Amino acid sequence: MIDVEGKGKVKKEVLAISSELIFSMGQFLRREGFIELLPVVISSITDPLDHSVFDASIEYYGGKYSLTKSMIFHKQLALSVYPRIFIFSPNIRFEEQSRASTGKHLIEFTQLDLEVMDAKREDILELIEKMIVDAFGNLDEKFGKVLRAMNSKFSIPETPFKRVKYLDAYRMYGSDFDSILSRKATQPFWLIDIPIEEREFYDKLSGNGRTLIDMDLIYPYGFGEALSGGEREYEYDKIISRMKFKENDENSLKWYLDEVKKGIPPSAGCGIGIERLIRFICNLESVSEARLFAKLPGTLSI
Repeated sequence: MIDVEGKGKVKKEVLAISSELIFSMGQFLRREGFIELLPVVISSITDPLDHSVFDASIEYYGGKYSLTKSMIFHKQLALSVYPRIFIFSPNIRFEEQSRASTGKHLIEFTQLDLEVMDAKREDILELIEKMIVDAFGNLDEKFGKVLRAMNSKFSIPETPFKRVKYLDAYRMYGSDFDSILSRKATQPFWLIDIPIEEREFYDKLSGNGRTLIDMDLIYPYGFGEALSGGEREYEYDKIISRMKFKENDENSLKWYLDEVKKGIPPSAGCGIGIERLIRFICNLESVSEARLFAKLPGTLSI
């Protein structure tokens, strides 16, 4: 099936809002002392993720490049050059077709990835809250009338965002707690302290040995997950221990582990999906309406 209909579903107002949003977030981060790096599209290392996707790799002169699922490892290594970095990073994740109907998944999407040397989780929470408020204020000033015609609930969020502990929410609402809480919420909120079993090896383990010093940002009104991030493991022995726990292949991340042996700095950071953010701001039914040439799971598109 060849699907080119996505091009016609995107409103020009959405593209204008998206362009201004990206510009606004970049300018905010520059004012906060960040520099922008170029993205990495193919690499010998990439995010193992905590859920399965179809392999996306390219054989090249006897070796293999993977299409970048996220720049998590590149961000950590880049801090040896500059302490505060961000990238508008294309991500390729060949999700299963069952995710096509969620309204939240594309197989090609863009993340605003950022990482800060010597930062704690609280530093990133505060930074993201400030960035969202700043960006939403700029959008309100330039597109307020248009935005409210598309989204009657558009508003500049109140800070600080509420913090919700994963296990508390799970005990109260069961396994679908994040969707339930998202539908009940009228403001963005943070989901924190996610169990070790639920996330990748690179988020830092807390002192209790059961939960991570990490977070997800959740949009209200049922729009769901916006962002993932946290403090990072940076000590070689702890990284190896976590990889064994998650049954990750050490050989597939040899380039990264060789650099970790030399020493990488402690850090914290996150990645926020641009298309999901546009979907939330503009009250769109699907992320496929948030960009031109969208590629939904299980379809072939231009």
